[in-house]
Amino acid sequence: MDKFKIEKMTLSSLDEVMVIEELAYGQHHWSRDSFVAEINNQISTYNCAIAQDGRYAGYMGLWKIIDEAHITNLAVHPDYRRKGVAKALLLCGLEECYREKIKYLTLEVRVSNTGAIKLYESFGFKSLGVRKKYYQNNNEDALIMWSENIFSDNYKKHYEQIKENIGDLILK
Repeated sequence: MDKFKIEKMTLSSLDEVMVIEELAYGQHHWSRDSFVAEINNQISTYNCAIAQDGRYAGYMGLWKIIDEAHITNLAVHPDYRRKGVAKALLLCGLEECYREKIKYLTLEVRVSNTGAIKLYESFGFKSLGVRKKYYQNNNEDALIMWSENIFSDNYKKHYEQIKENIGDLILK
């Protein structure tokens, strides 16, 4: 199984990030300027997953507002899909939330993206609503997904299982 080093996204990461962004989202991707703004945004944290071969495998962004974190985007290079990149990034995001006493995580995901929905469900997210016509490129609806309080006994038990199952994906 591949292992990934998780590093903070920097301006020097952006060439590789933009390749992943375009491959993941086609012509409807974020601009380089959007990522620069996010890197400089005091409430956001963006991390990159770097494979053992040195290639950028994926990235994830979080906005942290009081006791909530919003996953703004998560994308994986097609060469690294189904290899644990998204799980490693999510696990690191959860660990950051624990360190910063953030209780809840939320995100929007396309209703057609069943693979991502299953991934988020495996991390304990539940669909709690729909944003109608959320995606501008095709007016697709988005599921609004939330975690329960990650400090609850129930979630902490789930988190420990996740960590036990996939913690070895992350190079320290």
